[in-house]
Amino acid sequence: MTDSILAIVAFAVLVAFLGILVFYVPRLDLGLVVGATLLLVAYDFFWHGRKRSSKKKP
Repeated sequence: MTDSILAIVAFAVLVAFLGILVFYVPRLDLGLVVGATLLLVAYDFFWHGRKRSSKKKP
């Protein structure tokens, strides 16, 4: 439970940081890289997080 909360907080902090970066440096290429980064992080968080948590339970 604590791991999930910490992961959500870390994801929110990353989104906030990258959102500020894109807001103050409005470049298309930077926006594409930030978008790809957030997609990869979300994929890792939602896909691999569920597989890992299902393996922990007997």
